[in-house]
Formats: sequence, C-alpha cells, structure tokens
Amino acid sequence: MKLPRSLLARTFFLIATLVLLTTAAWLTLFERAEAEPRAREAAQLAASTVNLIRAALLASAPERRPDLFVELMTREGIRLLPVEPGDVLEPLPDDRYIDLVRTRTRALLGDHTRMSLAVNDVAGFWVSFRLDDQDEDEYWLILPQERALRTFGWHWLAWGLLALGLALAVAWFIASRITRPLKALGAAAASVGRGQTPATLPETGADELRRLAAAFNLMAADLARHDRDRAEVLAGISHDLRTPLTRLRLEAELSIASESARDAVAADIDQMEAVIAQFMDYARGDGGEIPAPVRVDALLEDVVGRQRALGRDVGCRIIDPLPPCLGRQRALGRAVTNLIDNAFKYGAMPVEVSAGSEGGTLFIDVCDRGVGIPPQEAEGLKRPFARRDTARSNVTGTGLGLAIVDRTARLHGGRLDLLPREGGGLRARLSLACAEASGR
Repeated sequence: MKLPRSLLARTFFLIATLVLLTTAAWLTLFERAEAEPRAREAAQLAASTVNLIRAALLASAPERRPDLFVELMTREGIRLLPVEPGDVLEPLPDDRYIDLVRTRTRALLGDHTRMSLAVNDVAGFWVSFRLDDQDEDEYWLILPQERALRTFGWHWLAWGLLALGLALAVAWFIASRITRPLKALGAAAASVGRGQTPATLPETGADELRRLAAAFNLMAADLARHDRDRAEVLAGISHDLRTPLTRLRLEAELSIASESARDAVAADIDQMEAVIAQFMDYARGDGGEIPAPVRVDALLEDVVGRQRALGRDVGCRIIDPLPPCLGRQRALGRAVTNLIDNAFKYGAMPVEVSAGSEGGTLFIDVCDRGVGIPPQEAEGLKRPFARRDTARSNVTGTGLGLAIVDRTARLHGGRLDLLPREGGGLRARLSLACAEASGR
C-alpha cells in the first residue's frame, strides 16, 4: 500500500494505524480472556439447574412428577421435556467459546450429556440429563439461548467507537502540531528559492523546532542583508561608471573627427552601458516591486512594439485569451526582453513571441530558427555568467540574460525551459504560476 505524500497525512496515518492495531490487539486479548470464565459460568448454571431439578424429581413421588414439571415451568420459567427418539438436534456451531461450554458442561454432568441450540426447530439452550446413571429415561432442560451464547453489547460498541474517534482526533491534533511548523518552514524556504525575503517564522514549539526556526530566521536575515549589500555595491559601481562613460561619449562627439571611429567609440560605450544595466537587473531581483494585476497580452504587445521600434522583426501571437494575473510587470517585461535579445544574438530569424495557458499555467514562448541548445546544456546555461562555447566570441553578452529570466520565473512560482523547436531552432518557454487577479 502506498503511503500518503504529505508529512501530516503520513504521521496521522501511522499514529491511526498504531491506535487501530493496539485496539484490535486489546479486543482480541479481552475476547480470549473473557471466553473461558463466561463458558464456565454458563456450564455451571446449566449443571446447577439440572442438579436442582434432579433432586426435586427424585424427592417427589413418580405420580407427582408431571405436576412438578408444570410448576417449574409456570413458577420458575424452567422448561422440561422428555427426550423423544425422533428429536432432531441442531449441531452446535464450531466455535471456541461453545466448545468450552460443551466441555465444561459434560465434565459436570457426564459424558452422556447432549446439548443443542435448537431441537425440532425450537430455539433454546437444550441440555439433556438423567435422574441417575441407571435411569434410561432422559429429559431436556431448556434454557434461554442467551445463557449459552455471548450476546454482543451494542452500547459497548458505541462507547468503543467514541473512544476510537477521540483517539483519532488526538492523533490528528498531535500530527498537525508536529507538521505545522515544518509546513511553514517549507513555504518560507520556497520563498527564499524564488528570491524573496520570507516573513519571520515564529520560534515556538518543541526545542528542536524552535532551534530550526531560529536558524532559518537567521539565515534568511543574512541572505536579505547580503542582497541589500550587493545591490548597494552594484548601484554605486553603476553610478561611478556611468559618469565617466557620459564624459567619454561627449568627448568622442567633440574630439574625434572620423565618423567611423566616433561611431565605434559610441558603440563601445553603448555596450558597456548595456553590460552595466544587465548587472543591475540581475542584482535588483524583483527590485521591491509589489505583485499587481498584469495583462500579459498587453505586456507582450508593449515589449514587441518597443522591439519593432528598434528595427527588429518580431512576431507576436496570443494563443488563448489570458485573464489578468498577479505578477511583477517590470520584471516580466525585462525577462521577455532578455529572451528576445538572446534570440537575435544567438538564434536566427524569424523570431516570434507567443503566449497561452496550459493546465492552469500561463506560458510565454520566444522562438527562433537558430541551431538551438542541446538538452544536456540547457540547465547549465541558466547559471550566472554561463555561455556556450559557440557564443563566447560574441562579446556583447554578459551571460546573465537567462539567469535573470530564470530568477523571474521562480519569483512567479514557475520555471524557464529551453526546448527544441519543431522544424529546428529554440523554444524558450517562460512558465508562470501566477494566480488570477480576481482570486485575491
């Protein structure tokens, strides 16, 4: 049998199984321990009744015995019948408790004693006896079946079910108390994985859970501080570099007479500024941007429109109507722009952007007709500063474009996949698990 996947369900399942097995073991032990005393009591009752009747019959005159039979039936509720040769006996069931009753009764009344739960289709606990060992006549003592059979106490079942229900409720409480901090820790760890700073975890509960929450809070605070320090350092570097770059651009415009040389210097300055901008995009992460309703189709049309304004031929196709979803518009715009830049740098025309939804997940595809990326290299290219050997000669890139897109995807609970395109080329798929804005 396959165990549930969640820790809460598994813990509850194991505790509940332990409770049920323990209950079943105790019931079995109680049944076996209780069977012999009850069988002895039933046999003793039958033997005592037979001995009393036998003594009364022996003490009375033979002609008075029929009247004595009638008096026992009317006053004491004891039924007596003579044994007839044609009596049809119902065999006793093959049961450990019944075997104990039969063995004990015969030990008290003799081996000739017969027992049945029905004679001639008349139900009861039938026990045969003789007045003495020399007497050939036999009589039936008929007692209620409840004296021989064990009746099931339904009120005990109700109490047992109530106790079992309370035990399972306590088991669920214990399991939830154990797993609730771990669930919160898992959600916080997932936030860190998406590049977010999680809320401080409550340091409560058992010592081990308190220490775990305290260690995680310290780690999250350290990571947040490192991110802030890195962003401040890069922002300072960006500011310090852009000032001399602006002077160089102005100096080139005023001092270099050759137009081709001036354009080359301007291109180098543009490239350095692009490198600085990409470093800043990577260091910025979400930039503190608050999730808000985003119209992905309008976002793509805006990004593609700006690419066309730069002279790039980019197609745009919305496969399905896309509802507004909660996301970070600037981060998504940078991610799509980076994918388009990569398509033009390393791929081949035509470049097409498309969007749609699949299985509740929104996706954005940027496709080209280049040589593509081997599947075994796809994951490695998502790391910062990673580039394929064939692309290393292209000095205009920093190797941060895909890393920025991958971080944005994880920030939105999704992923970046670099897939082969049918007919050749690359399909860069940005999958987003952003919730619908109307569901807030």
